Amino acid sequence: MSFGSRIRNALGASAPTVLLVAGMAAAQAQSAASPERLELCATCHGPGGNSKTEKIPSLAGQPEFFLLNSLVLIREGVRKVEPMEPFMKDMKDDEIQALATYFAAQKPERTDEPIDRAQAQRGAQLADPRHCTSCHKPDLSGEQTAPRLAGQRADYILDALRAYRDNTRLGGDPAMSSAAQGLSDADIVALANYAASK
Repeated sequence: MSFGSRIRNALGASAPTVLLVAGMAAAQAQSAASPERLELCATCHGPGGNSKTEKIPSLAGQPEFFLLNSLVLIREGVRKVEPMEPFMKDMKDDEIQALATYFAAQKPERTDEPIDRAQAQRGAQLADPRHCTSCHKPDLSGEQTAPRLAGQRADYILDALRAYRDNTRLGGDPAMSSAAQGLSDADIVALANYAASK
């Protein structure tokens, strides 16, 4: 399946994001990510994309299309992640593709944060009713544009869910903003512990 077809299948032909990434069809060539670029990424996201830094997400094992889509949205200024902007503004399509391919292939490691098992158990009871497992898969490994949550840093998930609920995540996924509506702070803590424990 072609790169462009994967985009259309994942997002639907009318999705606005298609306009942002459609031009990347030429980036099918899987050039290797440069060691310099990977070293720069590792500064925050950890070696191999396994973050050891507070509130910085792990990239290892994320779905390739999710990574690709996220990086393009950041580069184009649609998704606002200020610390990433200087690194992304001049990044070429083939570099983005290479990074997405690299990090998707890395083995994810569980977070080194302490997990509250009671909270994780409560989060497990919330995940199905809140439809977390519908988009992110039953094992929370993610697919297409839905990120891997399994083993992700709990502090990152906590902040992300709060931002989705409060509509403060600029350029975020509208489906996630809708899904997070009505979550209490206690629910968010429970879901973050559950995902991180997987």
